[in-house]
Amino acid sequence: MLPWSAFWETNYFAIVWPVLRPLFTNHFIRGAVTGLGLVNLSAGVSELLGMFVARDRTDGPPSRPDAESGSSYADRPDPQVEP
Repeated sequence: MLPWSAFWETNYFAIVWPVLRPLFTNHFIRGAVTGLGLVNLSAGVSELLGMFVARDRTDGPPSRPDAESGSSYADRPDPQVEP
């Protein structure tokens, strides 16, 4: 929304370089800056959602390598105990 506010027309660059003032006040430039801002916001939201979805998938119990074989850790002999 900044390109459409009064602050945009009185920014530092427009004051220091008056030749750039018509460029800054051009409606097409303002629309392009607004569009790039919206693209940036949507990319950020997309990345955040991807991180939250990935975090939700890994919140479950850790998988064990022997889960497919049907054996459990209780069935295995304890390597610390000597027979």
